[in-house]
Amino acid sequence: MTETRRGRFINFEGPDGCGKTTQMHRLAARLRAEGFGVVETVEPGGTRIGNQIRAILLDPANQELFPTAEMLLYFAARAQNAGEIIRPALAEGKIVLSDRFTDSTMAYQGLGRGLGEEMVNALDAIACRGLKPDLTILIDIDLETGLERARGRGAADRMDAQAEDFHRRVREAYLRMAAREPHRFRLIDGRGTPDEVAALVSAAVIR
Repeated sequence: MTETRRGRFINFEGPDGCGKTTQMHRLAARLRAEGFGVVETVEPGGTRIGNQIRAILLDPANQELFPTAEMLLYFAARAQNAGEIIRPALAEGKIVLSDRFTDSTMAYQGLGRGLGEEMVNALDAIACRGLKPDLTILIDIDLETGLERARGRGAADRMDAQAEDFHRRVREAYLRMAAREPHRFRLIDGRGTPDEVAALVSAAVIR
């Protein structure tokens, strides 16, 4: 992004079942009530093309999808989202809330799948061209509770159905990223009630 950007970009991250989607919607409602222009988006998805890619990525029938192909599809959806939704909204001075961004790919594919940080960073440079969140809300929850919530939502998608060891690596990756970039990440305890977690998220954003 150039220095002329007037908006703010906040992404919500966390292991499956942490409640980040609910909290993003709640924050959006609060910000709109306070008079802010807010755009919500989701990854993979957010656009018509991105939603088609999302269907491929999350379809439980696609278990043969190779990790590298998986990561390339995530970045293809992200490039479309960044160009079609995020950058234009930021240029208009709006607050963009994204349910996941490149941090997810770093946690799930870079470290969870073992593809490495270097590959994620190289693809991010191509797909996002320097677009990075101003603030990252990381909602953390223990592995057992998160997976119970995620798998209790109905039919598990392809990512929910991964082995517990994979989800453990993802959570550990998130915590390492938060420790490495404390200026950007705000670590939120996701074990409370939705109201309690929402209060923590609001305080982090205001601060």
